[in-house]
Amino acid sequence: MELNAEIKNLIIEALQLEDITPDDIIDDEPLFGDGLGLDSIDALELGMAIKRKYKITLSSNKEENKKYFYSINTLSDFVRSKING
Repeated sequence: MELNAEIKNLIIEALQLEDITPDDIIDDEPLFGDGLGLDSIDALELGMAIKRKYKITLSSNKEENKKYFYSINTLSDFVRSKING
């Protein structure tokens, strides 16, 4: 399965987004605010889900994490770099 699709499914499962399908999540739209509409609590939950699934450590730098978690594309690039790094 393509990493973007895998991450979309992870977001839906981890955050229990019942009315959202992977097709509803646009790869380059923001996950927070005006895009998908996630909030800071969702960010924590998603961060934990990413850590568990991919066995990667997130930075303690909030600004850096904001860049990684901006969209599906930026998140999959981050995960790919950690897996392959």
